[in-house]
Amino acid sequence: MAMELTEQISKNNYYAFLWHAVFLALTINFMDMDTIIPAMMVDAGASPFELGGLTAIMVGGSRFAQLFFAPFLANQPSKKGYLLGGINVRILSLAGIALLFYFSGSLKGDFIILTIFILISMFSFSGSFNNINYVDILGKSVLEHKRKAFFAINHVLSNIFVFFSAFLAKKVLITYVYPMNYTTLFSIAVVLLGTASLGFWKIQEIPRLNHKIGGIKNFIKIITQEILTNKKLKNYLFLINTQGISLALMPFLILYARKTFAAGNQDVGNFLLFKVIGGVLVGSALFYFSTKIKYHYMMLTASGLGIFIPFLMLIWPGAILFPYIFLLAGMLFTFHTVSINGILLEVTTHENRALYTGLTGAGNIVPAIFPFLGGWIISAFSFTKFFILFIVIISISFYFIYKIECQK
Repeated sequence: MAMELTEQISKNNYYAFLWHAVFLALTINFMDMDTIIPAMMVDAGASPFELGGLTAIMVGGSRFAQLFFAPFLANQPSKKGYLLGGINVRILSLAGIALLFYFSGSLKGDFIILTIFILISMFSFSGSFNNINYVDILGKSVLEHKRKAFFAINHVLSNIFVFFSAFLAKKVLITYVYPMNYTTLFSIAVVLLGTASLGFWKIQEIPRLNHKIGGIKNFIKIITQEILTNKKLKNYLFLINTQGISLALMPFLILYARKTFAAGNQDVGNFLLFKVIGGVLVGSALFYFSTKIKYHYMMLTASGLGIFIPFLMLIWPGAILFPYIFLLAGMLFTFHTVSINGILLEVTTHENRALYTGLTGAGNIVPAIFPFLGGWIISAFSFTKFFILFIVIISISFYFIYKIECQK
């Protein structure tokens, strides 16, 4: 007899996911992809184009890989084992980075940068693999009327713990010199992410049969058919391809700060704190008004901030306002993440959720290419042209926000 999703099972899973969220929040500042990793790349001697390449992997490339993971995972009624396997790969990749910097004194700079690429790719691609499993399990193992509140409290608790851990991450950055600062940061991340993974062991998954996919040829046929016939999915993919580039902005802001006014580790720590404060403020408001605020308005706000931040950089460059730019960036990140994840759950069913989560990888073509393009534009021209291009692409997202017509 198939297991049914009861209030008790849903409650157990709700708290299991929150356990993971809390310890992941404690982890995230020690390997933050918006501040720590870009600063680490610059300190290791990476060029703007190399930074753009790594950002492309973290922001768009890894999510694009979901297209290749989806055919396999969509055929699996139970995904808990794959979820645990994916998080273990992430732990090992962080441990590898800690060891890399511990021994970096005897290694060449090019080798360090190449190894960072490999290990961060492992971390990012296993994260995308896990995202399909995570979304599928969450969607079928937590009752529907609890989901929006979960996303909001997830962000509140996550950002509160991120806020506290940000002080420790900042302390590590300014207490230790390169490369021991990164060795210490990633060692702490390994311990905390390992603790976060314990939450996944507590999940009581409700196995469900998904749409079976028979091979790559059939999968390509399904992708084409779904995109052509499902208008909501099509507009959702276009939205990710436009508004999604907002996730690539902060690494380039770190590069801007390092190159333009020689921001040090103390400054990077401050940027991290302001980013977290912005996320806490927005996450708290979304939790409090979770039954009243629609995803539609969250997306509009995210795109508005995505235009305002680079516009502010164009009219008022320099160091004075820069920490507050990260306050706004933290708000942008939270609005985008809550709305994009929430809409995905609303436009999918238990049967097609894993497939559609994989299909969203097709919505990351532009976010995967944009950081490469951005790195080249900055190297060949200027930050000004980069910010202008960013504004143009984000502006297009308003059209697809209105086309989605999300009612929740």
